[in-house]
Amino acid sequence: MPIGPIPTAIKVDFSKPATEQPGFHNRWHPDIPFATWTKPGEVFHIECFDWTGGQVKNDDCADDIRNLKTDGVHVLSGPIGIEGAEPGDVLVVEIQDIQPFPSQPWGYTGVLDKDAGPSLLDKYYPEAIKAIWDFDGIFATSRHIPHVKFPGLIHPGILGTMPSPELLAKWNTREKALYDHHIEIKSELQVARLPLENGVYAGQSISPEAFAKVAKEGARTIPPREHGGNADIKNLSRGSKAYLPVFVKGAGLSVGDLHFSQGDGEISFCGAIEMAGVITFKCSIIKNGVKDFAMNTPMFLPGPVEAHYGPSRYLTFEGISVDEDGKQHFLDAHVAFRGACLQLIEYFKQFGYSGEQIYLLLSAAPVQAHIASIVDIPNSCTTIGIPADIFDFDIMPKEGKIEPMDMGSCAYLSKK
Repeated sequence: MPIGPIPTAIKVDFSKPATEQPGFHNRWHPDIPFATWTKPGEVFHIECFDWTGGQVKNDDCADDIRNLKTDGVHVLSGPIGIEGAEPGDVLVVEIQDIQPFPSQPWGYTGVLDKDAGPSLLDKYYPEAIKAIWDFDGIFATSRHIPHVKFPGLIHPGILGTMPSPELLAKWNTREKALYDHHIEIKSELQVARLPLENGVYAGQSISPEAFAKVAKEGARTIPPREHGGNADIKNLSRGSKAYLPVFVKGAGLSVGDLHFSQGDGEISFCGAIEMAGVITFKCSIIKNGVKDFAMNTPMFLPGPVEAHYGPSRYLTFEGISVDEDGKQHFLDAHVAFRGACLQLIEYFKQFGYSGEQIYLLLSAAPVQAHIASIVDIPNSCTTIGIPADIFDFDIMPKEGKIEPMDMGSCAYLSKK
């Protein structure tokens, strides 16, 4: 293979909205035209907006988080056709590199307004908040969450292939049934984001007829599904491989929602350290891999790059299937994990942090979450561990009263 400059398949122009540029979309639908094509074995760059398309600013106010136009997210780069990929194949996507743009060495973590998007602790933190993170090489620090520094494990939150018409119909049918069930039982729980015609973008080359179909049927990008999508796997970084089922000719690979760093679970929803950046791929094809591997959902091989904190240096908190009101639940890992997070937050408030600061930190820092037990009725047991060495002071429990420090503040809403 000749050696030369690596081509850029899709480029970002920060002087214009994403909706005025080719190569971007925010729905999953087989009728979205491919932005470009590449061959197996070729190395190529893809430039990506942050997940909002540049709506969030590097400032000390969370009004931009509150005012996010969520109908138009996520902004994804693609779809990219891979020559020779056919339905039933497996597309192997090797992540060779991911970097922030040199002109934008910063990212953000936020909590949306409760009515705009769900988060694990929206009952306790219902208003928009934000923290800005500055990048110094591989490290991140924040003026909004002081005394913390850690290396980033940069990864795409979203990586997926285009669904076939049959798979798209299956998604919409089952998610609509779930939505209708909760309407019928008068549940206030937000359980699904159904197709929505507002805010749809499907590139610059789509016909009016195809656009109308995408707007009516296109799947929202919020959840992960059989094709990949919004899996938010923090270890899917440089050197990783993703094995994605192919459902349409050419695969239709799309990527976006880049994260400089993320804790397991991305619990604040607008979590991780969101950023714009450039990702470098090399793709190959395993013919008939879906059948040969009995594949229903993607597989991943994490790369060798990782933040190295010894297992004995994670201060770890436990949660069980008993909610904050003392109500017993049956093997509910969601309740258990929420309890573990709340316990961790209360612990760190003793050092002078606000609950909002630690909530954002849990989404951004390389915390580890595990299901310790899911068979011991009635309680699931989950854990969340935070590396002690990201702090510049000792966080370990010891005898004597903790003396709180001045920890500043994250970015809140304006007073107006």
